[in-house]
Amino acid sequence: MTKQITILFILILGLLLPGFTGTTPLPQNKQTTLGLYVTAKEAYEKWQTDPVNVKILDVRTPEEYAWIGHPAMAHNVPFMLFKEKWYTQAEGTSMMKNADFVSQVKKKFKATDTLFLICRSGGRSAMAVNALAQEGFKNAYSITDGFEGEEVKDENSYFNGKRMMNGWKNSGAPWTYELNPELVFRSVLQ
Repeated sequence: MTKQITILFILILGLLLPGFTGTTPLPQNKQTTLGLYVTAKEAYEKWQTDPVNVKILDVRTPEEYAWIGHPAMAHNVPFMLFKEKWYTQAEGTSMMKNADFVSQVKKKFKATDTLFLICRSGGRSAMAVNALAQEGFKNAYSITDGFEGEEVKDENSYFNGKRMMNGWKNSGAPWTYELNPELVFRSVLQ
């Protein structure tokens, strides 16, 4: 009986203290309805083992994709787009949801494809996974640390506030500024 109580105590403690189990829960804004997650490093490793069946989908804006860089094999279909008018932080966001996101993804991929979605740091990719899940996609994973990764939080560091921790760009995975016409987002206006 004592052994059972000890095991029960450890299980309860593990639920109450996420750090105790060695795992940290994802922030709410990075969680998806499918519950499928990978880090940038894991995504690249999985793509390397099966590049034909594993697809990388960059859901950042075309500007981010081109100017900040992107995974060399990533298709770009933006989940959000910049508005024509730039807004101050007090006025609201300068981005709007791409109303054609799901239909644009469907033109490139099947609902049964394995997709690894990436954005800057994991928030938009989670929203994009949820939008695809509502339309029947079952194998859409969010890359939780995104392309740029997390911010350094060390006031004594020159890199404080810069996205230099984890993420595709910091993991050793290949990335580029070069634009492949077969992978780049094309708006309906072009």
